[in-house]
Amino acid sequence: MSHRLRVDWPACKGRGLCFEILPERVALDEWGYPIVTGEVTPDLLALAREAVRSCPTLALRLVPTQR
Repeated sequence: MSHRLRVDWPACKGRGLCFEILPERVALDEWGYPIVTGEVTPDLLALAREAVRSCPTLALRLVPTQR
């Protein structure tokens, strides 16, 4: 099963912790808000879960994708 990161935009405050933990799948726009890029591969799943747990506003979720 593959996964993707989703951002709850009203909750996100652009702190950038998700980028610090998972720069392989999260970039930051010019205001510091996350831009999620691509699916979370199995080798990045643990880091993606850490990024979700570390979000201070609970704005990041890891959701399964259907193929």
